[in-house]
Amino acid sequence: MGRVNEIWNSYSWAEKRNIAFYIIGIMMYKFGLEFFNGSITTLATDRFKSAQTFTKLGAAQGVNQAAQCVGAILIAPLIKKFPTRSVLACAIFFFGLMTALLLIVDAATGGEIKPKGAKTPVYGTWNPNLIFVVWTLSGICYGMVELIRRVIPADIVGGNVSKLRRMDATVHIFYEVAGTAGAFASSTSISQFGNNYSFFMSPVFFALAGTAWLFVSTLSFKDGSAVREELEQAGLAEVDGGRKSSGNYFVQIWEAAVGFVQSIYVGSKLVLTNRRFIWLLPAYTLALYLHRALENTLAPAFAKRVLSVSAWSQIIVGGSNFGELLGALAVLFLSDSVTTPLPWLRLDALMLNLVWVLPFFATRATHDVSWAWKLAGIFIPISFGWAAGDVSLAAYIQSALSESQFTQTKVSALGAVMAFLYSSYIVINAVLSVVLGRVFDKDFTKNGNITFGLKMVGGVQFSVGCAIILLSTLIPKGAFAFNPKAIGSVGSKANAHPESASESEVDEKDLKMRDAIDASRLDKTGA
Repeated sequence: MGRVNEIWNSYSWAEKRNIAFYIIGIMMYKFGLEFFNGSITTLATDRFKSAQTFTKLGAAQGVNQAAQCVGAILIAPLIKKFPTRSVLACAIFFFGLMTALLLIVDAATGGEIKPKGAKTPVYGTWNPNLIFVVWTLSGICYGMVELIRRVIPADIVGGNVSKLRRMDATVHIFYEVAGTAGAFASSTSISQFGNNYSFFMSPVFFALAGTAWLFVSTLSFKDGSAVREELEQAGLAEVDGGRKSSGNYFVQIWEAAVGFVQSIYVGSKLVLTNRRFIWLLPAYTLALYLHRALENTLAPAFAKRVLSVSAWSQIIVGGSNFGELLGALAVLFLSDSVTTPLPWLRLDALMLNLVWVLPFFATRATHDVSWAWKLAGIFIPISFGWAAGDVSLAAYIQSALSESQFTQTKVSALGAVMAFLYSSYIVINAVLSVVLGRVFDKDFTKNGNITFGLKMVGGVQFSVGCAIILLSTLIPKGAFAFNPKAIGSVGSKANAHPESASESEVDEKDLKMRDAIDASRLDKTGA
């Protein structure tokens, strides 16, 4: 308890208040997001023609991913001009309007809430391809919100690395708690109201999130360096470049787009020509793709084609979200024992083979919800491994790219690498989601089931991914140890930055400087 009290006391009253409102908002946001994503995914699987269901679902999800990049580019210039909390609140309000769009269209074309006792909802007469439009618009909004979410912590607690790390860990835990609860709740909502109206709570949750975020006070931490750092990590540093930028919003959007493309190019050179980073392409990008395929393709396919109830896919996703929560907690508590991402990545790779359970279940499962819960249990260790690897990889990338030898003149090295890795994921996901979705559709059309598809898209693909990820973890220097204490120079005490010698030293400095920071704030507000 002493450690908890020490951490708690390191924040001022204003910081505690703002963190509380931010966490309330982030949980409301995640609730709304789970309701919307679960509903529109099951809506797509039910409305698209059976011969093209998962082909179109994969295409729609690929478009959504690309739209997220567009959203980040569109919102980046606004972060420099207006208070971050205000931009974030407006973005989430806009997201709420986009989610309400489909509700309005369905009601206007004759759709109704699922009648009590009915097996299927009463859909409106709108063209199912409208889902592509809705998913694209929501993807833009999602990209906006996600970029701003990475900026606002620096507004709340300033640039203190120790405080930011603690806040990020705390927020992530609450975020995953809300995600797990939201996924389970959305399954019940879909079953009761129908997937055309089950996300009626999404605009409400988004409105509550935006309202909570408006209560985050505008502190004196709003400075260019904090915002620039986050924009750099997103590959959008050109928005806040060293040269004087145009005041025209559209010119700034163009600058952001140019910066993003330039970051991808620089990132590709850094990753593909350096032994310390080339292994990240499979370890980060492939692992992320397989995790998304697990939740966005395999879970809906199993629920729709095997269990015949698309709503139960959210139960399966809920198990996955719970695994992510446990993975994040494991990294938080074992960070001193497991100092590199390699053990977590190897665990992630091995856990991928559990997907072979899906075709086994497919030959035995009945149309009973218990099978969805069983599969949710299988997804927990799979997502546990991915989340632990993903969280620890982020820390490794940031540490490795902080060295002066990787400094770039025009773009951030960190932003460039992350832009390249994430763009690679988007391309892989966009292509394979459509191709492998077609495997499910052809299998169902030919055989009336998807057992073969689950073996190919699930078992074979994930086992190949397991082998590739395991091999990639042998590339870095010092990687042959079971639990290496350092990868090259990253993680070794000899190369540690003097300013981050130990967590306890930073904590002590935080406590000593807190009163001085508060006094400085009073001076600024009183000036």
